[in-house]
Amino acid sequence: MRHRTTLAVAGAVFTLAAAASAEPPKPAADRLARGRYLVERAGMCQDCHTPRNEKGEFLKEQWLLGAGIPFKPMAPMPWMPVAPPIAGLPTLTQEQAVHFLVTGERPGKPHVTPPMPEYRFARSDAEAIATYLKSLGK
Repeated sequence: MRHRTTLAVAGAVFTLAAAASAEPPKPAADRLARGRYLVERAGMCQDCHTPRNEKGEFLKEQWLLGAGIPFKPMAPMPWMPVAPPIAGLPTLTQEQAVHFLVTGERPGKPHVTPPMPEYRFARSDAEAIATYLKSLGK
């Protein structure tokens, strides 16, 4: 009887140790992948926030580190000629970035200036985007 109890305890300890050393939770990886998809494929953020070389190719070493906007409006309007860096979220906390992506409001400034769209992401998508952008910090 004592031998069975010892084996049961040893088995439980082994199972707990294996679970503790397992890979990180999948939801974190899924959130990061979702954020990357939304930034790079759906939002196409790199089009304005990444500089290009003379051939028009993105400068990968400056990915999402800010760039001049290569076009201007045809009619007079408020306009931001430079897209700021967003890799690593250098000007916003993660929560401020989520708030901005959900409401379109920036801290201290009510709304964005064109050509930046006033996104209205679902909170889960905004969190995924902020997580991905934060992961690009140095």
